[in-house]
Amino acid sequence: MLSEIDSNSEEYLREKGVHHLLNDIVSDLVKDKPGDVLAYLEDHLPKMKRRNQGKKPVMESRYPPKLDECALTIVVLGASGDLARKKTFPALFQLYAQGLLPKNVSIVGYARSDMSSHDLCKKIEPTLAQTWEPSVMESFFVQISYCRGGYDSMDDFANLDSHIKQVESTRGGAGNRLFYLALPPSVFLGACSCIKGKTMAPEPAWTRVIVEKPFGRDTDSSRELSKGLSALLDESQIFRIDHYLGKEMVQNLITMRFSNKTFSHVWDKSCISSVQVTFKETIGTQGRGGYFDSSGIIRDVLQNHLLQIVALIAMEKPKSLEAEHVRDEKVNVLSHIRECQLEDTVLGQYTASEDGSEPGYLDDPTVPKGSNTPTFAQTILWVDNDRWDGVPFILKASKAAERKEVTIRIQFKPEIRPFGNVTRNELVVRLQPNEAMYLKVNAKEPGMTNQVHTTELDLTYHTRYDVTLPDAYESLIYEAVVGSATNFVRSDELDAAWKIYTPLLHRIDAGDIKSQPYQFGSRGPPEADKIKYKYYVRGDYEWKNGKK
Repeated sequence: MLSEIDSNSEEYLREKGVHHLLNDIVSDLVKDKPGDVLAYLEDHLPKMKRRNQGKKPVMESRYPPKLDECALTIVVLGASGDLARKKTFPALFQLYAQGLLPKNVSIVGYARSDMSSHDLCKKIEPTLAQTWEPSVMESFFVQISYCRGGYDSMDDFANLDSHIKQVESTRGGAGNRLFYLALPPSVFLGACSCIKGKTMAPEPAWTRVIVEKPFGRDTDSSRELSKGLSALLDESQIFRIDHYLGKEMVQNLITMRFSNKTFSHVWDKSCISSVQVTFKETIGTQGRGGYFDSSGIIRDVLQNHLLQIVALIAMEKPKSLEAEHVRDEKVNVLSHIRECQLEDTVLGQYTASEDGSEPGYLDDPTVPKGSNTPTFAQTILWVDNDRWDGVPFILKASKAAERKEVTIRIQFKPEIRPFGNVTRNELVVRLQPNEAMYLKVNAKEPGMTNQVHTTELDLTYHTRYDVTLPDAYESLIYEAVVGSATNFVRSDELDAAWKIYTPLLHRIDAGDIKSQPYQFGSRGPPEADKIKYKYYVRGDYEWKNGKK
């Protein structure tokens, strides 16, 4: 398999170092968790060759010129935590290396931990992409400094403000400030109160705050959080991040829908029979069950990530691509979705794998004994408007599933004559792994025959484009820097989303619906498929993964 990297693989292996290469392969396998390892390696090794064939210098500046008008400081609150280390700083590094941030950008880490700027750089270094020349990382680290303090102390934030001003003084004076709250929700309001009181950028410079989910546990708690934030910051300053809105294939939904006349007259109940949005991951809670148990799969995945995708699929055409016009239409369609009902819901909780190698959810010592928290959920949503009346939107999310994927399936109604019972057309958008969009179509089999077979019109990204897709956090942080709020969640949008699931969540919390057991590595509770196949017609066609 290694020989497929290129015809000069022996030289490549010597230059790279076999042990380093194998470490990279193992790291990528652990990260991506492919179902078919051999197929994954066949596709992935050529990419690794391109990725490692030469270290790249920092790219020329590609950011908007207006960012040069004054200094830019990005403050990462919670800089010592896992989210900042694994997501925020790697995204900032990629943006910097790709020329999407000014070369003199200031990045300030802020946390309660006692460490130096050098300590912070050493902490994040292993998580940064190693595809750039060493000088790129060295230049990035020059931009980073660290300030220690609490998240609810006005005195500590006054010290942070002094630290920022000192850094800004070396870059031309006061400038714009972006705060990334890589923090638990319990400290959001305290931190924002201190930002408001002590560290706002002086006008005319702007201040923006990126807030991580979860945004509450239900409608009331979400409203309370939104009310608290709105008392401190203007809505235009708040960027609520849902990282699924930064994924390439999700961002492509609006382009696909509204720039192709092909879809305009078939995108409704007259032609579409069902819509599925599916999230599956092959891992369990891995010792973090105590944290997961406080939320469950609906709050963790369905109510935010998958519901955002539904909004983009079902929304009406916006007046323009301006952020508020797009978000207005998302709010509009979310407000037309009925409250999720018990009879349209199946919950599950995984048990140990068949061979006992993987423990069950309740075997996790951090999970409360007898917990009913679902690790699997399938819900059917109904949109009460003229376009979607009677079309089921089937949302499913599962931990400990049989494979890893995030997929959208839009199935069309059948043609009756003259070919009879042929496979239904289906538009499939594959978010991960192996991003792709393909349309199942029927065609005549080649040769001396009149037989019909199913094939596809296929746009598989790795075969069509020679480009590395940006991580979702890269896209969203960049959009916050340039002031584009399209792919961030507005407060009324958040409220409309919580209304759909809050009554169901309260009934689950009250024990009115029990989680059915399903085996680790399976499709989930059998009852879920029974309900799904009332609305979705399954064929025997399988996508060839961009191959003949």
